[in-house]
Amino acid sequence: MIKAKRDEILGPLSAVGGIIERRHTLPILSNVLIDSTTDSLSFLATDIEIQITARSALHGSGEPRALTVGARKLLDILRALPDGVEVSLLPQDKRLVVKAGKSRFTLQTLPAEDFPRLAKPAGEAAKFALSQKAFRRLLGLVQYAMAQQDIRYYLNGLLVVTEGNLLKLVATDGHRLAFASLEIDGKLPRQEVIVPRKTVLELAKLLGDSDDEVKIEISATQASFSFGSIELVSKLIDGKFPDYTRVIPTGHKNRLQAQREPLRQALQRAAILSNEKFRGVRWVLSEGNLKIVSSNAEQEEAQEEVEVKYSGDALDIGFNVNYLLDVLNNVGGAQIECAFGDSASSALISYESEKDFKYVVMPMRI
Repeated sequence: MIKAKRDEILGPLSAVGGIIERRHTLPILSNVLIDSTTDSLSFLATDIEIQITARSALHGSGEPRALTVGARKLLDILRALPDGVEVSLLPQDKRLVVKAGKSRFTLQTLPAEDFPRLAKPAGEAAKFALSQKAFRRLLGLVQYAMAQQDIRYYLNGLLVVTEGNLLKLVATDGHRLAFASLEIDGKLPRQEVIVPRKTVLELAKLLGDSDDEVKIEISATQASFSFGSIELVSKLIDGKFPDYTRVIPTGHKNRLQAQREPLRQALQRAAILSNEKFRGVRWVLSEGNLKIVSSNAEQEEAQEEVEVKYSGDALDIGFNVNYLLDVLNNVGGAQIECAFGDSASSALISYESEKDFKYVVMPMRI
């Protein structure tokens, strides 16, 4: 029997529960593997591509035992119980009895030995560490630009590049690209891997805003991230990511400087009357002025004017407003800079406060 405070079980179970599907072709993948010793509890969940383990010190009592039980049902039960209540988990035959106060629940279990685990990769792995806060921030700068369910499967993830003392992250969906880099301790060989979208979103959710370390190991087929009481192991996407260095424009002479917040608000208002399908807005640039124009199929129109510093050719260029709002919503900083070629060239957005960040967005015909 395992006895523990509700939160000692709920905390680690919540950490691993995010990757579990309610209905799976393999019923055991809807379960969580609970492994107990006399003084600790571990929870392991997997969807075959990702595996998360979370551990908890046991201040109650436990005995060495391993079993698997429906993760969502156990989570829902624990969340519905009062704070601070003591919970007992009692394995009986092929069942798990959950008791708390006068509540009692009986759940089905499946054998622990049938639970699949990701195999340890063969070969060398690049190892490095940085603070959870720094890594979470770096992910936040780029993750929104990843593709979703694109037929080009290698875009449905994040390119991680290690080279010397640099860690670079790149995301693109073919219409826009986000790039961020960070100096890390150590000297690493050049390596490029693609981490799946689901792994990236799960990491962003689990990482804390603290100076505590996250230890990262990257091999040819797998990446692992260890922080606090959590270890996340993920398979990598096998594919060739586009050459991001060719996508980032250099030498654009038309430059605009603008305050981020007034520009963001103007775009949000203009987006209201943009075409629901194409989401296009026009940027009409003249010296010292940016006019933002949108219209829709009902011939409704929005027009905004934003004071900017602009010196360059008069320009009329269209963009998907969602791509512009994504970067302005996800990347802080007071002032942005945009560099333009002509109305058919991609635009480069950078920040005064984020020297190692670049965002490229393709124009659209409106």
